[in-house]
Amino acid sequence: MATKAIVGEKVGMTQVWDEENRVVPVTVLRVSACRVVQVKTPERDGYSAIQVTLGVKDASKLTRPVAGHYEKAGVESGRKLVELRLDDVSEFTVGQEIAVDLLEQGQRVDVTAVSKGKGFTGVMKRHGFAGAPASHGAHKNHRKPGAIGQCATPSRVFRGKKMPGRSGNQKVTTLNLEVVKSDPEAEVLLVRGSVPGPRGATVVIRNAVKGS
Repeated sequence: MATKAIVGEKVGMTQVWDEENRVVPVTVLRVSACRVVQVKTPERDGYSAIQVTLGVKDASKLTRPVAGHYEKAGVESGRKLVELRLDDVSEFTVGQEIAVDLLEQGQRVDVTAVSKGKGFTGVMKRHGFAGAPASHGAHKNHRKPGAIGQCATPSRVFRGKKMPGRSGNQKVTTLNLEVVKSDPEAEVLLVRGSVPGPRGATVVIRNAVKGS
């Protein structure tokens, strides 16, 4: 499990140049200061995590339970509540602010977000099927999946068969990305490569659990 984590917003992609004048594709993440609303411990809650909020939102525009949650913690209400699972939460307190300087240049991180929704798609786009031949008797079935089951036995389609359906809009984690730049003043984090989600998506950035 992670030891450092923060929440940000995907701005888009651009490119920068490194010390050897090589182009580096980066994703720009806006990481404003997050406020800790609740600290969860294994003794009380069964697991360790911190609940943070980002942005500011009028309490009158929130539901009563959510507004009461902020009021009980004594923290200014925000736009969204996000829970971050961490190994050790002993260093965090309610009301504490976590900024982008938590992560350093050169550090490896894992980025989690909800991927772009692509709507209802066929098996070629959704699962990478090759499709039917273009000729040799193929008639109006070039992008169809083909046979999906057996005849008399077992007379059904197995659960989990790769079929057409809704594609995307799923929680995705991209592992072991490199932090190219961490700018606390501009509240911006540059991560090498692409991260899941559309522009404006909420992303969770953790220190890499598999990388160095």
